Amino acid sequence: MAISDALALDSNSIRAKRLEDVNPNDFKWAIPFMRAGYAGRALVYVVVAGFSLWSIAQGGQAEGTKSVMESLTGSGWPILVLIAVGMAAYAIWRLIDSLADLEAYGTDGKGLIARAGMLVTGVIHLGIGLLALGTLIGSSSGGGTGGIVATVMQLEGGRWIIGAAGALTLCASAYYFDKGIKGKYRAHLVANRFTTRWNTILKAGVIAQGVVVGIIGILILYAALQADASQSVGLDAAFEWLRSQAFGRILVIVLCVGLVAFAIFCAVNAVYRIVPKAYDGSGETLAAHLKRATS
Repeated sequence: MAISDALALDSNSIRAKRLEDVNPNDFKWAIPFMRAGYAGRALVYVVVAGFSLWSIAQGGQAEGTKSVMESLTGSGWPILVLIAVGMAAYAIWRLIDSLADLEAYGTDGKGLIARAGMLVTGVIHLGIGLLALGTLIGSSSGGGTGGIVATVMQLEGGRWIIGAAGALTLCASAYYFDKGIKGKYRAHLVANRFTTRWNTILKAGVIAQGVVVGIIGILILYAALQADASQSVGLDAAFEWLRSQAFGRILVIVLCVGLVAFAIFCAVNAVYRIVPKAYDGSGETLAAHLKRATS
């Protein structure tokens, strides 16, 4: 099967032509980083969402990443180690993915923006890994997104930097919504019985991630507009903002369930994700399968 057909690409598209002369064996070495990274990402979200749902069931409140990690100190240290290693692997994977252009995005304006986005997500997840490491060795005080915002806000032009970060975060939110609603994630998954049956859950997970990222982006922009270095902007703040709305508790529960779905999405990517330049065309993507099934 031709690569363009397997990946549901227009055979005359620039991206398809970029993949024509690529030897997949030259890029197989990157796949273990991808698998470890997505597995670590899945672990983070299932732990955060799981802890939050358990806390709500016990009459408490949903917790953000930093709070959950602090709860894992002591007997939960193996999970912190796995999170730190997994996030480091994901950061390395995003770096490799961007620099080697494993998605075949190219060097035009749109391609460079997509590849820059990979680097940004890599840095963010590296920060989560460092947070896990800091918690593990007992030096996480003042860490997290809020601590970063407070530090940057004190710099000359820091308010503008935070504002730009908020705008980029909202762009990332729009990306997740577009990816989820239009089902663009299917172009990167192997078609099989599992991915086909779980497609709805995968879609819900990606959209839920878009909601979380969007709320955080709004909070970051608000911090910049108010020049408030004390403004909390992480997942904790997102949960707090939702709780302040009508039916807030229900909204938080729904979002936590959505994050569990996103954890499943990440786990599925760890096993079934297709890396275009490392793909030999032996099979088809979920997008190609569904397109053929409905044609």
